[in-house]
Amino acid sequence: MTDKNNSGEYESVIGLEVHAQLRTKTKIFCGCKVGYGAPPNTLTCPVCLGLPGALPVLNKKAVECAILMILAVGGEVQERSVFARKNYFYPDLPKGYQISQYDQPLGLGGCVGLEASDAHKAKAIRLKRIHLEEDAGKLLHSESGESFSRVDLNRCGVPLIEIVTEPEVLKPAEARRCMTRVRQILQYLDVSDADMEKGQLRCDANVSVRPVGASEFGVRTEVKNLNSFRFLEKALAFEIDRQTKLLKSGGMIEQCTMLWNEDRQTVEPMRTKEESEDYRYFPEPDLVALIVNDAWLKEMQAGLPELPDERKRRFIGQYHIHEADAGVLTDSRELGDYYEKVMCDFDDGKLAANWTLTELLRVLHEEKTGVASLRVKPPMLADLLGQIKSGRISGKIAKVVFGEMLKTGRPAAEIIEHKGLTQITDISKLRKVIEEVLAENDKNLRRYLSGRTGVFDYFVGQVMRKTKGMANPEAARKLLQEKLDELSS
Repeated sequence: MTDKNNSGEYESVIGLEVHAQLRTKTKIFCGCKVGYGAPPNTLTCPVCLGLPGALPVLNKKAVECAILMILAVGGEVQERSVFARKNYFYPDLPKGYQISQYDQPLGLGGCVGLEASDAHKAKAIRLKRIHLEEDAGKLLHSESGESFSRVDLNRCGVPLIEIVTEPEVLKPAEARRCMTRVRQILQYLDVSDADMEKGQLRCDANVSVRPVGASEFGVRTEVKNLNSFRFLEKALAFEIDRQTKLLKSGGMIEQCTMLWNEDRQTVEPMRTKEESEDYRYFPEPDLVALIVNDAWLKEMQAGLPELPDERKRRFIGQYHIHEADAGVLTDSRELGDYYEKVMCDFDDGKLAANWTLTELLRVLHEEKTGVASLRVKPPMLADLLGQIKSGRISGKIAKVVFGEMLKTGRPAAEIIEHKGLTQITDISKLRKVIEEVLAENDKNLRRYLSGRTGVFDYFVGQVMRKTKGMANPEAARKLLQEKLDELSS
């Protein structure tokens, strides 16, 4: 498969290393709180600062989060895994090494399944490994022209899993799909919030190009610390294009580590790429081997929640909704949860799906907020939908009521009663309105009677306008048709 930038002569090969912060209360090797936005260097202790004599103690919750992810992607949890010291110097790494896993990781194999869509084919991206490690700190670079940077070590020791794919991602868009899918699984498992804006999900991408049909990989570069799907796709497209142009001009690719500069829309060299031997890995002497016995593994397997694909299939069968609607509803765990809670108090899956995917998603998009912060809770939406289905209000009136519910948090029935929004279903009242509409539109009435029946919808619209949208649409159409038939005979 050839990337568009390659003019049919070169193809790209990409491998991803996804780092996800695990959802634990404390760090991986100490009791320091995991928190975002705390004052710099306030969530630290001798262990995560690597002070002499301080010994790490492994966080069991972090291990269980990692095991769930391995099982969810069909990987193999290793009975015995070993932590190692990855030695390198960087200002935000106070120990001078990172505790990670190297040649004996917790998880091997598995895959990330990408669903087919109008633009993409289905594909499974195989995984090499999933292992545990600790995060480093964070450098705070001055924006006022100062010649130095500050360091915040709050993030040191925060638990991570690193998910490493095989080098078989072929396009930037495919890399984005893979990363999106990983985030979805992490959130469904509730093992990571995976909030990219908070640095809880980051990606390093190894990329190379080679002549189409070649079996050997080209010289790769690594683009590091990509913390948005958009940056990932743009950075890879740029780097593939850069490498392709360089090879076509007779140049050579230098193996190195790159950073994406969003301001300049370019990748820039950071340092010459290290190989694994440059990190001088050796077993962490202060931690024993991690043993996952059969009993523990069975307990974790029993705790696996329903994953997106399973939930989508169930939604289609249980609620009788379209596959596309089920796909959107299950894309986000919190949106799927909301829909299911609505269906606990309502019996029309299609109507509930339509409202969730139109009105609810519109509000979430406009207000840039999440489902949890909405004033309209699932039972309240179920009640509103029940008012529509019973014929008490029309869909148009329901949107007005919904808007009021969002503002005030009041239930639908109370708003309908208070504002007098009950739908007009009284036959005598509707007949009177219809007679008035026909009397006021003699020209269009004559057109209808002469065979131009397309003006029927115009009359319906006039009835709805005259009743300020309060007429029951079905009843209005039925009575209007009866009256017109009477006049035609």
